[in-house]
Amino acid sequence: GPIWMDNVRCGGSEGSLAECTHNGWGTRHCHHGEDAGVVCSGQRLPGGLPEVTTSGHLGKVSGLSLEEVRLKPILARAKLSMPVMEGAVEVKHNGRWRQVCDAGWTRNNSRVVCGMLGFPQEKQVNISFYRKLWNMKLKDSNSRVQCQGAEPHLGWCPMQVAPLSPRQHACPHGMHAIVSCLPGPASQKGKGKDRSKTSPGKVLPVRLRAGTHAGEGRVEVLRHGQWGTVCDKQWDLAAASVVCRQLGYGTAKQALVGAQMGQGLGPIHLSEVRCTGHERSLGECRFRDAEQSRCQHEADVAVRCHMPHMDFQSQVRLAGGRSPEEGVVEVLVPVQGRLQWGSVCGAQWGLNEAMVVCRQLGLGFASHALQETWYWAGSPDATQVVMSGVRCAGTELALQQCQHHGPVHCPSGGGRFSAGVTC
Repeated sequence: GPIWMDNVRCGGSEGSLAECTHNGWGTRHCHHGEDAGVVCSGQRLPGGLPEVTTSGHLGKVSGLSLEEVRLKPILARAKLSMPVMEGAVEVKHNGRWRQVCDAGWTRNNSRVVCGMLGFPQEKQVNISFYRKLWNMKLKDSNSRVQCQGAEPHLGWCPMQVAPLSPRQHACPHGMHAIVSCLPGPASQKGKGKDRSKTSPGKVLPVRLRAGTHAGEGRVEVLRHGQWGTVCDKQWDLAAASVVCRQLGYGTAKQALVGAQMGQGLGPIHLSEVRCTGHERSLGECRFRDAEQSRCQHEADVAVRCHMPHMDFQSQVRLAGGRSPEEGVVEVLVPVQGRLQWGSVCGAQWGLNEAMVVCRQLGLGFASHALQETWYWAGSPDATQVVMSGVRCAGTELALQQCQHHGPVHCPSGGGRFSAGVTC
């Protein structure tokens, strides 16, 4: 497409890029290899224009706006696990957590809850076991939900938020709705793998590219032996959720259009993708070959998926840098039965490992991976090398998921030979 602006100069107080000075619309001395991009902070300023996106952030049904959903663990083993995958469903409304009645609760409801919490699937719960274990009655106002199973948000499901009459109790049996979720690769301690699927049949392998955070990126599919993108005609949350679940994440938070995660290279494989939300793969959805729709890469689609809360961000930090985006890498790992902060051996440290650290911290991409950190002082409580031989594929959500030595082996001894990054 055209290049509209060149030599753009802004003071920083402008309300729109159009208010900045530039060479004039369409007057340029550059090519698409010099296209500009930005990485924005996660917090939006009040009064900003809405994103070009199909979004299902907050569900609002029958006057009830659901801000968050969580599982309150009941069993001791569930309380100790991270992320929480089983427990009583609670929804947040007007800053207050409310319990949900199990009357009429179905696995479709559970599937939607699990998707919102970053899990691809639900599993059957032994309700009779919970009834024997837990005789506590519902104390708060609650709601009944009826989902089809394909909704990206619980707020999209029909919901009864109050008793039908003053004499009718909202939850006659007084039992909480219990949900148990099956983890995907994102919530398992495991080896880092490329999360592109290669199953036979109608399963189109998919992958995400160019996202600054885990679980987001431009959608690419493998077809006819070549990776290509998807056109944004009719792209919606149902199709985006199929992609997210196929990759082992939850449902989609956003279905992005207009190449918001950058333009891809190579062919554009699919256009006018139509999914119900129940498909196991994008290949099971209806679509047209993009060649028939005259799509360009400026219409490439992307997704942001619901991810499980793993608390990975609190298990790594950067120390001694000139800004919060750089420094010596320090990790929190178990050492002789207790959690301890320490440094990472700089030997074999590379850009893949640095990318994982930056993503784990929510800082986007890595620009440098340092095997020596002469000018950065580590934290006083992290002088010991606690991790060595780190090898990442680059798709892991945390450094702790990467391959590394069992017993630490770092001949250089850490210190100024500790690993560092610039994000």
